[in-house]
Amino acid sequence: MANMITLLLVRHGQSQWNAEGRMQGQTPHVPLTALGHTQAEAAATELAGLRPGALISSDLVRAVQTAEHCARATGLPVTTTPALREQGYGVLEGRPSRELWDVVDWTDAHWSAEGGESLAELHARVAAFLGQLCAEPPADVVALVTHGDTIRAVQAVAAGLGPDAMPAVTPHNGSVTRLEVCD
Repeated sequence: MANMITLLLVRHGQSQWNAEGRMQGQTPHVPLTALGHTQAEAAATELAGLRPGALISSDLVRAVQTAEHCARATGLPVTTTPALREQGYGVLEGRPSRELWDVVDWTDAHWSAEGGESLAELHARVAAFLGQLCAEPPADVVALVTHGDTIRAVQAVAAGLGPDAMPAVTPHNGSVTRLEVCD
């Protein structure tokens, strides 16, 4: 039986494309806005009070910039991994989100845009990452700096839910969500 691990799920601060209402997905270079840095700093302060023993981040710029705030506040080094990236939206990345409501099949966990990944693929990627984390936890309390859909996938995997039952609510930019896993 594995030990219980506390995950502190940090959603990156507001990015330039969040502010512009553009679909980001796995576009790597999108930076935080000034507000995003303020949100990241607030999340880092909250995180420091929760005393994580490890800090792991998505390797996308907006998450890494948020993780850098967290590293300064906690004194922890940042480890990055593509396993914590946002869901890939392929050819839809960079387009205004409002244009995609009639393009994306939000009800089908197996739908994906050309060059992207489905919710089912995101869920499987996150499940594999959590399996490795539970098998070899770097600490009892681990901070994961990541993205909205990825956090929803972590929540579903931890609850034993499939990709078709992921939570509907995406945490706000700069939020910290506590979750117990690996029992």
